[in-house]
Amino acid sequence: MNIEQVILRNLLVDDSFMRKVMPFVKPEYFEGVYSRLFKEVCKFVGKYNRLPTLESFKIELDEATAMPDDIYNQALEILPEIFTAEEIDQEWLVDKTEKWCQDRAVFNAIMEGISIIDGKHQSLTKNALPDLLSDALSVSFDTNIGHDYIEDFSKRYDFYQADEEKMPFDIDMLNTITKGGIPNKSLNVILAGTGVGKSLAMCHFAGSFLEQGKNVLYISMEMAEERVAERVDSNILDVPIAQLETMSKDAFSEKIARLKKNTTGKLIVKEYPTGSAHSGHFRALLNELKLKKKFKPDIIFVDYINICASSRMKAMGGSINSYTYIKAIAEELRGLAMEFHIPVFTATQTTRSGFSNSDIGLEDTSESFGLPATADLMVALISTEELEAQGQVMVKQLKNRYNDVNSNKRFVIGIDRARMRLMDAEGDPTAGLMKEDVPVFDQSKAQEKYSNFTME
Repeated sequence: MNIEQVILRNLLVDDSFMRKVMPFVKPEYFEGVYSRLFKEVCKFVGKYNRLPTLESFKIELDEATAMPDDIYNQALEILPEIFTAEEIDQEWLVDKTEKWCQDRAVFNAIMEGISIIDGKHQSLTKNALPDLLSDALSVSFDTNIGHDYIEDFSKRYDFYQADEEKMPFDIDMLNTITKGGIPNKSLNVILAGTGVGKSLAMCHFAGSFLEQGKNVLYISMEMAEERVAERVDSNILDVPIAQLETMSKDAFSEKIARLKKNTTGKLIVKEYPTGSAHSGHFRALLNELKLKKKFKPDIIFVDYINICASSRMKAMGGSINSYTYIKAIAEELRGLAMEFHIPVFTATQTTRSGFSNSDIGLEDTSESFGLPATADLMVALISTEELEAQGQVMVKQLKNRYNDVNSNKRFVIGIDRARMRLMDAEGDPTAGLMKEDVPVFDQSKAQEKYSNFTME
């Protein structure tokens, strides 16, 4: 008996197994008569919420419409064997079923891709190929059906008492405002004007987490992979970026060897063409990294959100407004964070007016204030001539689900642009900054700015 038969048999006789895996199994994963039997099982369970007996299932097959005679005869022949109960390790079978579903999904995607390439597919074009493979590679069993408020009170109490797993920053004030760092399943955003330091900050944090022994995935749609790595090199190796090109290979190799010895983490940098990649591509990349390099990131950086694509709305092209489009991308990135149980860090541009401001609010978010609505943490980086002269940049909290956004709303941190590095500021990081604040989100300005947009 092959794995296909084993799976179908247990779907028919083991109620517990059926309820665990049936939501993830598709008829097209089976072949021939087994596909039709699975469809009939799904119909029966959907109608009666229980498994059929051998006798009731035979009657259902007798009454089934549009069933070819050869399929019907094959079904009657194999049913007695399928309904034979046999002890089996359910945990093992669930794992095997998941692997079988993944293999079948990939196989079907490849076969469908061949028909597309040959021009024989009735509806899909070559543009659909990346999504086909991405969907196939993302097949997985998620058996968690949610939190039962009454029954799961003990788990909830234990959660309250436990320390939440967080990734700490190497900058004290950022740890203060986040209560120790960024948690998993979160979307964190840096807002800044062009040249202020969005990519610098993300490269710095990527290097910092790498030094902590974390696995870091850096996705770039603006800079080449080598340029991202160059910034991380300058930061971690403590070499001004302008001097990297004149550094001897022996000296460079020695510093890298020292880093490798002192960290267990890895940094993978992946470049995509601007505007071409979306969460589906990132999901496929994560699965590929797991298979080929046994690499699972602890955090993902996406540089940056405004030049990502949306997996849901790319086909709509110019018919969608920027509010809806950017919000969709943000939701997809946050969904990715939830799915893989890791934090996602990204950045966004200010508007042109925000770029020239010495103070930034949420209304200065370029293209969409739907992004702040989705983010868990959003901070602005603000640069002035005075701050630059002191080697500092101002950080302003715009949204914070981890702590009181009005506590330490503004503070300064040190910035070393030569070494692509951020650091704690000397002295009081809040000294001399505005204590009075305008509303973080100026609704009137935002309404005026986006009044011509319609929600899709």
